Formats: sequence, structure tokens, C-alpha cells
Amino acid sequence: MTKVLIVSDSHGLAEELSEIKERHEVDYLIHCGDSELDIDSGPMEDFYKVAGNCDFDNRYPIEQTMEIDGLNFLIVHGHLHKVNYGLTALSLRAREANADVVCFGHTHVAGVVQEGEQLFINPGSIYQPRGGMQEKTYAILEWDTGQQDIAVKFYTLTGEHYRALDYPKNT
Repeated sequence: MTKVLIVSDSHGLAEELSEIKERHEVDYLIHCGDSELDIDSGPMEDFYKVAGNCDFDNRYPIEQTMEIDGLNFLIVHGHLHKVNYGLTALSLRAREANADVVCFGHTHVAGVVQEGEQLFINPGSIYQPRGGMQEKTYAILEWDTGQQDIAVKFYTLTGEHYRALDYPKNT
């Protein structure tokens, strides 16, 4: 079972990021931007990370692509793809990158959308949720290598499983 922890929009919450990393045994860590921390700060260590519109360390890449156990990932913040207005621009970029999984943030609205062969994951924000959400959230994507059964589980800042957002709904 491969597990990828996905977080976004932490906006300076260094201690909380460290706690989340220590709480879960995962294979990979992804931060979708707006950490507002230096790229080489302790809490950001071991994360695959990208620049958000509030990140001022110019060493952050705008996007990252990677392959993890048979799945191609595209990691962006989303502000450059106008995700506040829908997923069209991001979907086009994901197709160009041949991405199976797209991790993004910016909206602070947690959720998972399956569009064709692409799975879009926004872990929400551990700093300030939006879109009617009260819970500060992050996500863990898990799958068995060689199988198509993908699950995304959401967690609150305190580590409680937040089942209402899970994908698919029966996880």
C-alpha cells in the first residue's frame, strides 16, 4: 500500500506541519503551496513542494511532476490555473503532463473530483478553510501498486478522520 500525505495552504503553521508529518506513516509528502516558510525550513523537509501566491522564497518551483508507484502526479498551487473559476485550465495542463493525479490548493476548499482519467485532489487548508467548511483539513491518498483502487481520506488538523470528504464515499 502506497500512501501520500497531501497538505496545502498552511500559511506559516510550522509546528502544525511538523505534527502532521509525525502523526502518519506515509511514503511521500506533498505540499501544494502557500506554506509561507523557507523551502529548506525543518517543517518543509521531505515535502515535494511548489510555490503558492503567498510564498516569497523564490527557490520554490511553480510545479512538480513525478511518478509514484505507477501513477503520474502533477503538483501545483492552482493560482496560475485560475482554480477559483473551475478546473478547465488545470485539466488542460494535467493532460499535457500526462498526469493521473493532480494535487492543488489555493481555494482552501477541500475535495476530490474525478474527471475522466484524472483525479483532482485539493486537501483544503490547515490554516483557514473556506467554502462553508469549518474543519481545517489535509488528505492522504492511498492505493495498492498495480491496482486501480484509489482512496483519498481526509483528516482534521488534530488528526481526526473526516469521513464526509473521503473518496470514494465508502472508504
